[in-house]
Amino acid sequence: MKVAFIVFNGMTALDLIGIYDPLVRLKTMDFIPKLEWEICAYSQSQINEFTSLKFTATKIEADLSNFDLVIIPGGFGTRTLIKDTNFLDWIKTAKDCDLIASVCTGSLLLGAAGLLKGKRATTHPNAFTELKGYCQEVLDQRIVDESSIITARGVSSSIDLGLYLCEKLAGYEVKEKIREQMDYGGYSIN
Repeated sequence: MKVAFIVFNGMTALDLIGIYDPLVRLKTMDFIPKLEWEICAYSQSQINEFTSLKFTATKIEADLSNFDLVIIPGGFGTRTLIKDTNFLDWIKTAKDCDLIASVCTGSLLLGAAGLLKGKRATTHPNAFTELKGYCQEVLDQRIVDESSIITARGVSSSIDLGLYLCEKLAGYEVKEKIREQMDYGGYSIN
């Protein structure tokens, strides 16, 4: 299984790290030993999170259709990227992936790329109105699972989404072992 973690200038670090930590434990705790991942950016290798925390991409403009799971964080940078047709065309290359997941305003990027048409979704409550123009219905839920596309609400929901994906990929017992190793007690999808 191959995972693409998308990074971009102005993203929120916890949106990415909250999912990254439980998912990579699928490999480090030997539940999915063949799990692979890349940190993918569209145009540059050095990415600044909105508070200037730096991330280094391992792949630039990689064809996202080569991944099984694509993760898109949110952050203030999404407001510019929803108008960047080149970036959105790149995100569209994920359309046939088995799973696409977003946290917070990452769902705006999915919507602007046309991937939420006819689907229900969620985002940070401050962006509910913006999201309405991209999807069938905006739900005020922690996680919205529309089969191949899963969206999560605000920043802290990233950990919930990471654990939810662990359960979806490896089952409840594995998710529980990872949750216990993380000492996380707040897992809930509603």
